[in-house]
Amino acid sequence: MTLPDGVHDLAVPYEHDGRALELHPVAVETTRGLVLVDVGLPGAVPKIREALDAAGFALAEVSTVVLTHHDGDHAGALEALEDEVDAFVVAHTDEAPYVDGREFPVKADPESDRYPPATVDLELVGDEALNTTAGPMRVVNTPGHSPGHVSLYLPDHRLLLAGDALVADHGDDRLHGPKPQYTPDQERAHDSLHALADLDVDRTLCYHGGLVDDGTDRIADLATQPLDD
Repeated sequence: MTLPDGVHDLAVPYEHDGRALELHPVAVETTRGLVLVDVGLPGAVPKIREALDAAGFALAEVSTVVLTHHDGDHAGALEALEDEVDAFVVAHTDEAPYVDGREFPVKADPESDRYPPATVDLELVGDEALNTTAGPMRVVNTPGHSPGHVSLYLPDHRLLLAGDALVADHGDDRLHGPKPQYTPDQERAHDSLHALADLDVDRTLCYHGGLVDDGTDRIADLATQPLDD
């Protein structure tokens, strides 16, 4: 099971809170540089640099960053990345205030420090598309896990970049819905599964779990399950 030409799973390993985990930012090629989908935890920039180098790219080739949402494991390294590269940063309008510091992150502990605020250059509303060498990459609104969570869909390859709207880290190589303990609005997140089930998807790349050979049929099954399952 491989990704289409021009799409690269960076598969970055971490030690976080005493446990090992692997996160899956994605680099997508365009004629004007790389689109980096999510950036990782604070301190991730050297890991992103190493992963890009292994894929044959330099960090300086990152021209655009698209955040699926504002959680610290997705946006925590953004400010440090902005110090390294002149990237154009894109996030949904309902996520931008948490990224740039106008609001405190939804799931962060108010007693602790947040990740450093960073600049958002363009606020999305959904249904936009980015031109890539792998064809159009469509923005799909998938709120619930966070207020303005988005996923990204490459219709030419029937590939879904799910962010955290779906996960694939249960050890069974299958898609599962977002983790309830990290999903403040589970009903809205469940509704978002119906939106994803309307897409023609063969493979799904999750931020937690990586690439799985699961798509529309599995997503539709998840969308029909009751919330307490």
